[in-house]
Amino acid sequence: MQRREFIAGLGGAVAWPLAARAQQAAMPLIGVLTPGSPGQIGYEAAFRTGLGEMGYAEGRNVTIEFRWAQSDLSRLPELAADLVRRQAAVLVTGGTPAAIAAKAATTSIPIVFSLGSDPVQFGLVASLNRPGGNVTGVIDMDVELVSKRLGLLQELVPHAERIAALVNPASQIAETVNKNVQTAAAAIGRPVEIFNAASSGEIDMAFAAMVQKRSDAILVGPDPLFADRRVQLISLAARHAIPTIYPSSARLFAEAGGLINYGTDNADRMRQIGIYTGRILKGERPADLPVMRPAKFEFIINLQTAKLLGITVPATLLATADEVIQ
Repeated sequence: MQRREFIAGLGGAVAWPLAARAQQAAMPLIGVLTPGSPGQIGYEAAFRTGLGEMGYAEGRNVTIEFRWAQSDLSRLPELAADLVRRQAAVLVTGGTPAAIAAKAATTSIPIVFSLGSDPVQFGLVASLNRPGGNVTGVIDMDVELVSKRLGLLQELVPHAERIAALVNPASQIAETVNKNVQTAAAAIGRPVEIFNAASSGEIDMAFAAMVQKRSDAILVGPDPLFADRRVQLISLAARHAIPTIYPSSARLFAEAGGLINYGTDNADRMRQIGIYTGRILKGERPADLPVMRPAKFEFIINLQTAKLLGITVPATLLATADEVIQ
């Protein structure tokens, strides 16, 4: 009898871990695809907060796996295909190239994107209000905000005659960014010269060219490469004492010493993406979820950097800033 009880108990001990593993395997998998590097975005907590509002917690009833392209956009199709093979329940993508790679990899798995450009233009959705298909998400208007940033830069350094814009020519939104830069330049009545950089080495070369052309101020265009290389950009701007305004990832640039930043409140945007992901896990279809526009924006000034550059920030800018880093 004791031997039979022992064997039965052993069988139960073996079965319990198997059942636990089966339960864990049954958790829906969220695959997160981004062109950047770990720690670049810095808003994973906000994404998890949005999921939590829909009743999902990582490790309890959902699994999250990240795939990082490390600024090598050619890796995105391979990484997207890997998440599809792993039967992800939802794909969450950051940036236009990642969203395009995910859409090419699957027509059935729901995709929730975060974009700085028009998703209709790139064929990701049929329209903003009625996306259709398996794709929806949140747009951060990063490209559309180029004009606003250029206006803030002019207000900060009103005597700047030679303004430079840094653009990644390899980006799928480069042409749109260039057009917005020229439109914004016409609006302020100042010429803006565009400099191209698609790698770390080319960023160094672009800054050398800006210095040679005696640029008075720089507008950094929206691109994951520039967010990934933010320390390099900020160091070069400081070394050459050129006032520079940076794109959306506001807190990342500002905390690294960036002078001035204006863009979408990324924490709120990622929370909304988490909510959309949770709604889809509960059974809603991407086709029925309108593409959302941002509701909050951030304007951050690094006053310490301004003092190092010898810039007196106008009181009007200080009064309208959401945060001033002393």
